[in-house]
Amino acid sequence: MSFINDNFMLQSDTARELYHSHAAGMPIIDYHCHLVPQWIAENIQFRDITQLWLVDGHYGDHYKWRAMRGNGVSEEYLTGGTKSSWETFEKWAETVPYTMRNPLYHWTHLELSRVFGIDKLLCPATAREIFEECNAKLATPEFRGQALIRKFNVEVVCTTDDPADDLRWHKMIAEHPFGTKVIPAWRPDKAMAIEDPASYKAYLKVLGEAAGKEIDSYADLLEALKKRHDFFASMGCKLSDHGLETFYAADYKEIEIEAIFKLVLLGKRPNATELEKFRSAFLHDMAVMDAEAGWTQQFHVGAIRNNNSKMFARVGADTGFDAIHDLPTAAAGHKFLDRLASEDKLAKTILYCLNPKDNEVMMTMAYTFNDGTVPGKMQFGSGWWFLDQEDGMRKQMNALSNLGLLSRFVGMLTDSRSFISYPRHEYFRRILCDVIGTDVENGKLPASELPFLGQMVEDICYNNAKNYFQF
Repeated sequence: MSFINDNFMLQSDTARELYHSHAAGMPIIDYHCHLVPQWIAENIQFRDITQLWLVDGHYGDHYKWRAMRGNGVSEEYLTGGTKSSWETFEKWAETVPYTMRNPLYHWTHLELSRVFGIDKLLCPATAREIFEECNAKLATPEFRGQALIRKFNVEVVCTTDDPADDLRWHKMIAEHPFGTKVIPAWRPDKAMAIEDPASYKAYLKVLGEAAGKEIDSYADLLEALKKRHDFFASMGCKLSDHGLETFYAADYKEIEIEAIFKLVLLGKRPNATELEKFRSAFLHDMAVMDAEAGWTQQFHVGAIRNNNSKMFARVGADTGFDAIHDLPTAAAGHKFLDRLASEDKLAKTILYCLNPKDNEVMMTMAYTFNDGTVPGKMQFGSGWWFLDQEDGMRKQMNALSNLGLLSRFVGMLTDSRSFISYPRHEYFRRILCDVIGTDVENGKLPASELPFLGQMVEDICYNNAKNYFQF
């Protein structure tokens, strides 16, 4: 029997019934990812499996890079760009057996099986054969970018886009549809990043040009962002996203924010108090903008980034040197959401934590602000980044189940730059069905309610997201 078989990770008859009869065939709504819109629009044909899977200039799979470094693979095979595709792939094949019990072992073989129809285990002995078979298939039209997305019955993809982006690739995709709706999502992190005045001023110039407005004050910034927000909405955008170390909810006055903004424009680096006040004002104003537009807002909380200064200087950001932060989130998070709720400006919201210590904190925070207007208005998001693995998913589901309604959960997303990460939805669905199926088998849930549980699985996999986002 193949390692990745029909009943992979399904440990009971009930789990198998739930998965095969209810989860497996549901479409995918990938409401948060980092696919490059240009690659989708141009229907990219990947050079080889190394480009698709491991390294493409600055882009690549940071999970794999971290594992390869941990296995003693030098940077020249990764971001160094000095080794051939085969040499890099060979190093990954050497690493794969050492990833047992890391989710990469499962993901690697799921992707080989589901994308390429290859059921062999990747290791040095099979590396050359698998490399050549994948490359031969990638040279065909059936393995171009758009076909890879459609292969997994993906209805909607939401990319992650800066407010200054002209969204021309989204426009091109809309003019040449291929069966999957591709929608921008608003990620205004750079517009909040006043900690580096020189970089911030350069960004404001780009943003101002996109908005057709000089940005000389905080009021100008909000006006420019509102213009871009409206433009994103006209392109189908219905979600925002913020990447935060923690929440910010300091008290401030508008005159203070204007003064801080002016000092930054003069090149002064803000102190900790000024940073917190500015971030607090900015996040609140963005949240109000989202609520007035009827969008959903997402907050990814808890990453500490670019921690290896030597490697950051050498290869830049987003290359596998980020980690889990441990800042407190409860007090500021509740204060931030409470102000919005008090003003009737709290949009539908999804909260994600990167530190597992915050699972119950974030879950109870979300459910404090449900108001009965929308089922599941406040969501505790799926296991994210370092928690996007079996243990992390089970803990997220358990926290959500114990303190809220798992049945109203909007489910999985890829949060990936890869065109072949959609088997992670299958991974999630198998774990979901195993969690519920195990409870039925152990008498914790009634077997008589299998029809409802089957519907619940379908809802979590697809229907809840479809109804929640209204794409």
